[in-house]
Amino acid sequence: MKISVLGGAGMMGQGIVRDLISDRAIVAIDEVRICDNHRPRMEALRDELGDPRIVLVDLDVSDAGQIAAALSGADMCVNSVPTLAGHQMRIFEAALAARVPYIDLGGLGTFTVKQLEWRERFRAAGVTAVIGVGADPGMSNVICRAVADRLDEIDSINLYWAAELVGPENPVLVPPYSVSTVLAEYAHPSTQFHDGRHVTCAPLTGVEVLDLPEPWGRCEFMYSPHSEQLTVPLAEGIRDKGIREFTWKLHLPHREHEAWVGLVKAGFGDFADEVTLRSGARVKPLDVLEALIARNIERNRDRMPSQDSHEIHFAIGRGRIAGKAATVRCEVIVTPDPLYGPYVDAATSMNASIAAQLILAKPQRPGVFAPEEYFDVASYFPELEKRKFTVRIETE
Repeated sequence: MKISVLGGAGMMGQGIVRDLISDRAIVAIDEVRICDNHRPRMEALRDELGDPRIVLVDLDVSDAGQIAAALSGADMCVNSVPTLAGHQMRIFEAALAARVPYIDLGGLGTFTVKQLEWRERFRAAGVTAVIGVGADPGMSNVICRAVADRLDEIDSINLYWAAELVGPENPVLVPPYSVSTVLAEYAHPSTQFHDGRHVTCAPLTGVEVLDLPEPWGRCEFMYSPHSEQLTVPLAEGIRDKGIREFTWKLHLPHREHEAWVGLVKAGFGDFADEVTLRSGARVKPLDVLEALIARNIERNRDRMPSQDSHEIHFAIGRGRIAGKAATVRCEVIVTPDPLYGPYVDAATSMNASIAAQLILAKPQRPGVFAPEEYFDVASYFPELEKRKFTVRIETE
C-alpha cells in the first residue's frame, strides 16, 4: 500500500506518519509519502524516523498539478492540511479525480455539508471518502455509534471532550492544537441538534457543569462548532431510532480556558479579518497571534514546567431498551504514556492512521461518509486499545 499524507510535516501529519510506520500497522504499507511545502521539516522527520518506506514530496497545495502528482499511484490520500487554510475542497476534489480513497481531519465542520453533497459523485466513480477522522471528529463519531447501537430508541446523545493538565502551572500559553481552530471554537457560532432539527447557537453558550473523576474534576462545558452534530443525528441507525437532541461540548484546561476567552474578548475571534496598524500596514490578527505565541514559547522554554495531559472523550445516550428507560455511556480516556512522547495530540493523529488503514483493510464502500456511517465499533475499538487508549461502555 502507498499512502500520501498531505501536510505530512505539520503537527498532525507527523503523528499520522509515525503511526503508519509503527508496529501497530493494520495493513502492509510499502510507502508513506510526506507531502509538504516545508522541506526542512520533512527532512528532519525522515531522518529521525529512519524508515526506508518514507518518500518526500514537495507540495504546494494551491497548485493542482502538484496535488495530482502527490496522489499519483497512491492507495490513500490523507489530508492533514489545516482545514481553515482553505484548501480542503481542492484536495477532496483532486482525490476524486485521481480515483484515490480520501480522508481528512474535519476542521470544525467547515466543509462537512458541502463534502456530503458529493456523495453520489464519489459513489459513481467508485471512490471512498470518509471525512473528519481524527479524535474529535472521528473517534468521537464512533463513540456515538457505540452508544446508539445499544439503544432501541434514542431520545438524545450528548457528546463531550475534556482536557486537563497535571503539574505546575505553565506561565506560557501553549495551544493544544491549531490556534485558528481554538479561536474558532471559542468565537464562532455552532450548529446543534435540538427538538429534531439543527439550530444555530451563539459562541460560549450551552454552559453545563459536570463532575468528572480526577484529574478533570468539576468541568464547565460549552457548545462548540464541530462536524459531529451535523452528521450523527442524521445517520442510519440513529435517525430512525427517533433522536431529538444531539450536542457537542468542549472543556479545555481551566486556566487555558480563561486565556482563550480573554483573547476572544480582545478581538482575536475575528482572526482572519485584517486590521490596519498605525504604520499603515495591514495584518491578520491570526498571523500576529501565532507569531507572538511561537516567540513566547521559544523565549521561555526554560520556564515551562513539565505537565501531563489527560483527555476524556465521552457520549451519553438516553432512550429505551426493550421498552424500558436506559442510559448508555461510552468513554475513551487518554492518559500520559511514553508512547505519545514524540506526538503532538496523539489522539488525533493516531485515529487518522486507524481510519486510513481500516478503509484499506476491508472491501471499500464508494461514496462520502462520516465516521459513524463507515466504521464498525467491533473493528475500531481494539485499535484504540492497541494504542493504549482506555475504552469503557456501560448501560444503566
